[in-house]
Amino acid sequence: MNALRKKVYLVAGYNTISMGTGRKEFNPKKERPGLEQYITEAGQATLKMIGGADKVDECVIGNFIASRFNGQANMAAFFPMIDPGLRYKPATRVEGACATGSLAVLAGVKSVLAETADVVLVIGVEVQNTVKAIYGADYLAAAGWAKDRKAGHAYFFPGQFSERAGAYFEKYGRDRTRQAFARWFRNAVENARLCPTAQEYHNTAAELEKLALMEPNGKVFVDHLNVFDCSKVSDGASAIAVVSEEGLKRIGIPLSEAVEVVSFGHVEEDITKPPVDRTALTTFAAAARQALDRAGISIHQVATAEVHDCFTIAGIMAVEAIGLAEAGKGPDFVSAGHTARDGKFPINTTGGLIGWGHPTGGTGVHMAVTLWEQLTAKAGDNQITIPPDRPYGLSVNMGGDDKTLVAFVIKSATA
Repeated sequence: MNALRKKVYLVAGYNTISMGTGRKEFNPKKERPGLEQYITEAGQATLKMIGGADKVDECVIGNFIASRFNGQANMAAFFPMIDPGLRYKPATRVEGACATGSLAVLAGVKSVLAETADVVLVIGVEVQNTVKAIYGADYLAAAGWAKDRKAGHAYFFPGQFSERAGAYFEKYGRDRTRQAFARWFRNAVENARLCPTAQEYHNTAAELEKLALMEPNGKVFVDHLNVFDCSKVSDGASAIAVVSEEGLKRIGIPLSEAVEVVSFGHVEEDITKPPVDRTALTTFAAAARQALDRAGISIHQVATAEVHDCFTIAGIMAVEAIGLAEAGKGPDFVSAGHTARDGKFPINTTGGLIGWGHPTGGTGVHMAVTLWEQLTAKAGDNQITIPPDRPYGLSVNMGGDDKTLVAFVIKSATA
């Protein structure tokens, strides 16, 4: 498959606040919004932009693990709560660990391509600040191979990516890579400070790179990463509408406010096996390559990307996986400022997982919303320049340790 069989658009994106430590409103001792509040806020906001629930044919919700964090399953049945007009309409819940959000968007795209729907409401949501971090780490370990859990680190995924960082240090050098981690953190926070919904929006720390260079301590956390190398526990939801050309007419939104889904990549790796190479995100690279090849473009025709930086090491390896730098050269590319918002290839313009937050089931939808905002000039203070000769955006959303990968190439509908 080299192209989609018909045009598919994304419109009417919305993000709730990404709630967690770092936000002024966050207080672990006080009651906070739950699943139903986040789903309702995001869903109603998108419905308002598209003209109401009567315009919707199908619904998709992405949620990774509410059954553990919130004791709640059967997530698709929340849609009628959003608006009575969604009663008796088909709805589906999808799950693919941290790639759940992009799988939800992809499910909407496939419904439009299958001509079972012209307008699909897609929501991604997660509420994770319901348990102590150590218990949450145990729940999130379900994104990996369950039989590895017992032998794994108490903080399972920080442990997994610490091992990747250690392998990368050994192969390519520690100091320059640690410096790039610090620059990645700085970029994330500086971008988040421009985005009112970001978890790090209120971050006022000075000398961000110096802060991020705090030496890792395996006695209290993991061997090769510190807390600034990690995305935080986040609560939040994002929503967007996936529509056909007929659907776009139905909801009365002009092409200038839409982005076109040019292509997608969706690949899986064996969850029961360790990484083929701990110094590279090989499945990530396959998904990005699939999406770019299907779009008939190279990475150098892309203006901005949203990549899955659950940890700074993942951000560095993502730069290499999408083709911006050769293996081992990602740290140099990042440290040179090329991925900053004023660099030659801005990445994660609202802060990414480290800066904006990582409500796991919502992350892939948030990526889509961010690219929709950038490519339709709706990004506010986060807006970057989209060169006319590079009208594309790329997102790559990762589930588990490089196991479930979904990538999208999108562009302004009028480009």
